[in-house]
Amino acid sequence: MLRLKKKRLAGQDARARRDLAAIRASIVTLDDEDLLDIADIYRERRETLLAAYAYAELERRQLSL
Repeated sequence: MLRLKKKRLAGQDARARRDLAAIRASIVTLDDEDLLDIADIYRERRETLLAAYAYAELERRQLSL
């Protein structure tokens, strides 16, 4: 039973990593206006992962709200 649980958790971990990579890739491909919109929406919730990705991309592109 423990082996099956480990295998299931490993699968969940792999899917979560894949999904996060897809989210990050989609944020990177946004144009500047859409990226600014996302950052503005998450301005009050900067602790979320989506906000962290958006603000990191803003900094990389040297944009500000």
